[in-house]
Amino acid sequence: MARTAPPLRIAPSILSADFGRLAAEIEAIAAAGADYIHVDVMDGHFVPNLTIGPPVIEAVRRATTLPLDVHLMIEDAARWVGEYARAGADLIGVHVEADPHLHRTIGAIAALGKKPCVVLNPHTPLDSIRWVLPDVAQVLIMSVNPGFGGQKFIESALTKIRDLRRMIDDAGLDVEIEVDGGIKLDNIDRVVAAGANVIVSGSGIFGTKSYAETIAAMKARGAAAATPAK
Repeated sequence: MARTAPPLRIAPSILSADFGRLAAEIEAIAAAGADYIHVDVMDGHFVPNLTIGPPVIEAVRRATTLPLDVHLMIEDAARWVGEYARAGADLIGVHVEADPHLHRTIGAIAALGKKPCVVLNPHTPLDSIRWVLPDVAQVLIMSVNPGFGGQKFIESALTKIRDLRRMIDDAGLDVEIEVDGGIKLDNIDRVVAAGANVIVSGSGIFGTKSYAETIAAMKARGAAAATPAK
């Protein structure tokens, strides 16, 4: 018997926003129909870039009531999940590659009342999350190598998404599949058709003239491509 496909959500990444008017940008994408606000945290060690920390998360939290989807691209993420939870994150994503005690960190996030998310780099196999999959709310598949915005989508991510959707459905789990990297209007349909339901887009939204028109078009193309879960 087919199960209902999970709802399609659009999560604009503020990495591509105008930080000089960040509150206004967040208000604009919320009004345009965004479902999550995606926040990329980079430490200059795990990835070759440096972005924001808890004080900016606090400022973003004050600017919106939308869920904050915080992606920690940092070393020793377990040490910092409490700080980001207190700053206002709703979903907290940690990388398989950065945490040797992933199960414990996922448990700590859940104990803080937040939704745990596990993140995989393009080269990381799905087997690395098999034993924590029942404990997470979301899996984020990177479709670019993390660290910079505006990169080209890695096509092999589509196979990975399909395989993950099969794993989740076969186990009867309620886990979102989020995909981040190079997703725009011209490829969102293929990403959703593969099994994703949370779409992160930075320049694909913030680089357009009308956030509302872009998000509406993304949702329409994604909805047309979505297939019921088995």
